[in-house]
Amino acid sequence: MKRIVLFLCTNLAVLLILGLVANLLGVDQYLTAQGLDLGTLLTFAAILGFGGSFISLFMSKTIAKMSTGARVIGQPQTAAEHWLVTTVAKLAGKANLTMPEVAIYEGPPNAFATGASRSNSLVAVSTGLLQSMNEQEVEAVLAHEIAHIANGDMVTLTLIQGTVNTFVFFLARVVGYLVDSMISRNSNQDRGSYGIGYMVTVSICQILFGVLASLVVMYFSRQREFRADAGAAYFLGSPQPMIAALQRLGGLDTGALPQNMASSGIAGKHSLSSLFATHPSIEDRIRALQS
Repeated sequence: MKRIVLFLCTNLAVLLILGLVANLLGVDQYLTAQGLDLGTLLTFAAILGFGGSFISLFMSKTIAKMSTGARVIGQPQTAAEHWLVTTVAKLAGKANLTMPEVAIYEGPPNAFATGASRSNSLVAVSTGLLQSMNEQEVEAVLAHEIAHIANGDMVTLTLIQGTVNTFVFFLARVVGYLVDSMISRNSNQDRGSYGIGYMVTVSICQILFGVLASLVVMYFSRQREFRADAGAAYFLGSPQPMIAALQRLGGLDTGALPQNMASSGIAGKHSLSSLFATHPSIEDRIRALQS
């Protein structure tokens, strides 16, 4: 539950910051002075909504390395590192991908893939994962992460996040303008400026719409996990290695990744608030592979 609260707070903070930027740039003042030009508002909303998402995407590898302390394997120094790099190269070849960077980080069992494109990506595994699984299970996890890259999941999630941010920003201001217009009818408020009704309504709507938007993003995040599991089964020629890896994960205390990367890991904490979960339950993923 703590991770869900942190996720919501993070996304709401992003939306509130976007709103603050709009105020500082005078966007709100300009739009209300013009009688709320919907076309102009949508343009500003898209610039702010997609701008932050694409900046995060292009910086994703750097952020991932910094937040996890991941060490990219340049020249393998041990047999384990050599096997890891060789296995990722084999899977990337099957997926017709440019060889991703391969990294190891200290932490409980988990793994993730990130990057701005299919040709600029990173696959990282934790020391806990390597110590807790056999080679067949680790290979399945790596195949899952390669499937994420092959499916373009990082870019798609960025587009979805940008879209929902755009409409949250847009709709909050439309509702704020309508509420403020009704309030101003019985006051002497100058229609060339926005009043307290506008500012309060926009703030409240950004929070409410932001929570609803998170449901959309989390739904896609769960669906992409099913697709990545299926991709791993395809690359390995059988669903059994992925099933075995998931069964192993189900018995481990998988480590929580930094909040900005919660949806990127091989495993996520599933809770009663499943609508806000980044990952389906292990049981649901296994059933999907078995079917």
